[in-house]
Amino acid sequence: MTQQPLTGRVALVAGATRGAGRQIAVQLGAAGATVYATGRSTRAQRSEMDRPETIEETAELVTAAGGTGIAVAVDHLVPEQVEDLVRRIDAEQGRLDVLVNDVWGGDPLTTWHKPVWEQPLEPGLRLLRLAVDTHIVTSRYALPLLIREPGGLVVEIGDGTTAYNEGNYRLSVFYDLAKWSVNRLAFAWSREVAEHGATAVALTPGWLRSEMMLEHFGVTEATWRDATRIEPHFAISESPAYVGRAVAALAADPDRARWNGRSVSSGELAREYGFTDLDGSRPDAWRYLVEVQDPGKPADVTGYR
Repeated sequence: MTQQPLTGRVALVAGATRGAGRQIAVQLGAAGATVYATGRSTRAQRSEMDRPETIEETAELVTAAGGTGIAVAVDHLVPEQVEDLVRRIDAEQGRLDVLVNDVWGGDPLTTWHKPVWEQPLEPGLRLLRLAVDTHIVTSRYALPLLIREPGGLVVEIGDGTTAYNEGNYRLSVFYDLAKWSVNRLAFAWSREVAEHGATAVALTPGWLRSEMMLEHFGVTEATWRDATRIEPHFAISESPAYVGRAVAALAADPDRARWNGRSVSSGELAREYGFTDLDGSRPDAWRYLVEVQDPGKPADVTGYR
């Protein structure tokens, strides 16, 4: 029987409809956790993203992986809905061990390579609300339950480590600010929850093979390498399961407090914990980006996965 180190643990993955959030939920489930998967896209109604993935599908994948998946439709910009969600978790489980803030939804709102005076203002401000306000609202209501008992884990999912984002402009003022802010929130939570025996970490995947990215290149997870004919550096990409396994590894580590306040990548945690991506490799996308892609070198993932 496969070992499930998170049996009896309860997780909330806020923003679990697709991409990283979906597979974080699934991999927590594979480790035995009960996972509340939230989002706005349901089988009854799509969100403004207007995509086919639903939270019900995510919950079913969690259960199929070996956990217990529970789908809850929540708009994390609405405090009352988040408060009701946390009350439900408390009533049904009496605990919360893992909180993952993964709400994003900003891709269709991002304008790239334009200075702020050429940016549409309302979409940019909406992006910040979705990317930052949702995380604050969720933490405001979920953290009191998480810190009720020692050992809780908060994970802020972003794009780029703090070290990378500090030295690189992320091509749009709104995107740049959003991704910097998420990492800073993890740092803030680390200071607020440590005295209660909890840990907060900022975690970034590498070049993620999300549903949207695969569609962009016209490939599937099975045929993703075909996309390297269009974008050779896509060879360093990783499946969403990789960052999911990173979260599961953190949650299962009894010494996770050593990561408190840190900004880490899925590749860094893979080296530490020994997990792999679905194909058995360990892509280290952020080291590759700094050492190969950003300097303009030819695509070559030798030594990076």
